[in-house]
Amino acid sequence: MESSLINIHESLRPLSWLYGTGIWMRNSFFDWGILPSQSFPAPVICIGNITVGGTGKTPHTEYLVRLLSEKYKVAVLSRGYKRRSKGFHLADEQTPEKMIGDEPWQMKQKFPDIFVAVDADRRRGIKKLLSQTKPEAEVILLDDAYQHRYVQAGINILLTDYNRLICDDELLPAGRLREPINGKNRAHIVIVTKCPADIKPMDIRVISKRLELYPFQQLYFTSLQYGEIEPLFPEECESPVLLTDIDKDTEILLLTGIASPAQMINDLQTYSQHIHPVSYPDHHRFTSKDLRHIRETFDKLPEKKLIITTEKDAARLLQMQDIDPEIKKNIYKLPIEITFLQQQQENFDKHILGYIRSNKRHNILEK
Repeated sequence: MESSLINIHESLRPLSWLYGTGIWMRNSFFDWGILPSQSFPAPVICIGNITVGGTGKTPHTEYLVRLLSEKYKVAVLSRGYKRRSKGFHLADEQTPEKMIGDEPWQMKQKFPDIFVAVDADRRRGIKKLLSQTKPEAEVILLDDAYQHRYVQAGINILLTDYNRLICDDELLPAGRLREPINGKNRAHIVIVTKCPADIKPMDIRVISKRLELYPFQQLYFTSLQYGEIEPLFPEECESPVLLTDIDKDTEILLLTGIASPAQMINDLQTYSQHIHPVSYPDHHRFTSKDLRHIRETFDKLPEKKLIITTEKDAARLLQMQDIDPEIKKNIYKLPIEITFLQQQQENFDKHILGYIRSNKRHNILEK
C-alpha cells in the first residue's frame, strides 16, 4: 500500500470540519426519516464510493452487467457527468456521447442489449426506466450513487482504492473523502480495488482489520486486468499491434483524462521502459489545441512508438472531427476488466444472483 504517499492538506482541516458538519446533518436527516429514502419494485444495486477520484466504478459495473445480462434485462442508470443535456435520457446506439456522458456512452457501445439511461434525479430515473422500457428492466444498476440516499438500494457496493484506503483518508478539502468514514457502514459489500495480483494474505488480514466492518458486511479484493489493445480507428490503422508486440524499447505515449493514471503507468511499465504520460483532468473534453500538443509530443518520440488511451477517453476522442491522420494510425484503446482475488468470485456471484432471484419484480408484486 502507498498510504505514506497520501497527501493530507493539514491547513484545510478547519474547512473539513465545517464540511463534515454539513454532511453529518444531511445523513442524520436520512437516518431519522426526515429526508425520505424510496424503495422500488425491482432489484436495485448501487456501485459507488465515498471518495473523490477513480476507484474503478466502471469496470466493476461492467462486471455486474456481464454477470446479470445473460439471465435478466439489465439497466444502468448514471448521472451522466459532464453531459450536455438535462433531465432523463434513455440512450440508444445512435445517441451521441455529449448527450449522456463518456462512461454511459462507453457502456452502451459495449453492451448494446442493455438499457443505459442518465438522470441526476435517480428516483425519477428509476421510475422512468420501469415504465418506459420494453421489455421492462428487471435489474437496475446505479452507477456512482452511494451518496444519493433518496433511493434505497437493495445492495450498496462500496469501492475503496488499495492505494488510498478510506481509513487512511480525510474529509474534503483536506483529503478526498466525500463523507465521514462511518459512511462505509451503509455498505452491504465493500471491495478493495486495484490490488496487486500477488497480494499477500497478511496484507488482506491487515486491511480487513483496519476497515473495521460489521459482521453483516462482506469484503472482497479485486485487481485490474487488461484486455488486448484495439485500434481506435481500425480503418486507418495499417499494421495493428498487440500487447505482445510491445517490448522494452517501444515508446508509449499514454493519453489519459482520468482521475488516477498512476496505476496504468505502473502497469504498462511491465511492457515498456518508455512511458510518456500526457494527462488531463478526469472527463476532460479534448480540444483542437490538445490534439496539436499530442501530435507534437508523439512526433518527438523515436520510432517504434504508439499511443495508448483508456476506453473512457476513447469515447470522447471518437466524437472529434479534426484528429490528425498520424494519430489515427497509431492510437489504441486499452480495455480494463476486474478479477477477484483469493478465489472470492464464486461467493460474490452467488450473493448478487441470490439477491436478484429473491427480489425479482414479480416476486415483490406477488408479496
